Amino acid sequence: MPTEKVVLISGCSTGFGRVTAETLARKNCRVFAGMRDIQGRNAAHAREVQALAQKESLSLGPLELDVNDDGSVDRAIAHAIRTAGRIDVLVNNAGLTIRGLAEAVTVEQTRRIFETNVFAVQRMNRAVLPHMRHRGSGLLIHISSQGGRVVLPGLGTYCASKAALEALVEAYHYELAGQGIDCVLVQPGAYATAIGQNAVKAADEPREASYGPGSEIPKTLMANLGKRKDPQEVADAVLRLIE
Repeated sequence: MPTEKVVLISGCSTGFGRVTAETLARKNCRVFAGMRDIQGRNAAHAREVQALAQKESLSLGPLELDVNDDGSVDRAIAHAIRTAGRIDVLVNNAGLTIRGLAEAVTVEQTRRIFETNVFAVQRMNRAVLPHMRHRGSGLLIHISSQGGRVVLPGLGTYCASKAALEALVEAYHYELAGQGIDCVLVQPGAYATAIGQNAVKAADEPREASYGPGSEIPKTLMANLGKRKDPQEVADAVLRLIE
């Protein structure tokens, strides 16, 4: 890249976020690797990021960021701007997966998935856009899913959240065009990341069991998604978008 880009990425403890943060830092980007609870549950991940930055002399550092908390988001955005002078690119990567028959997913679980996969993106975008619009430039990248276009039985609630995300991002794309800001989606399929392993199960197990053989749909689906691809492909796609 001709000039250093300042990039803030959410959800960098593992998976796409972690690989993307490392990839961009190695390509002359200044990267703020957002992750929640860097003094607690993600302390080891934060130390790994810091150690890599020191070892390879990268402009990369962990940043406390809970996308579901207004104060945390505002503080993270303010810190990045204060430290680097600007934010050129925001990568909305943090997300949750839930598997199970749609009827067996409780309202509270549905709310939690939408909080992270949709509402948190709106929170992040609203926090950074006044800064980008003032500068007249910027790039918003959203890590979505093919599930936002193709609904899979057993992943209906997750797919619903990604479909909502994609509608929101498409609206932003049109509305920000005149502001010098681009807004794009990345739609991965099945990749070897922890998000699938960490997928929440539908909580109403008796309701799911009442479907008889149909209750096996989520398990069968997950077992037949095919070979998981290398997350580096997604990181490289993000790099190409920035370049």
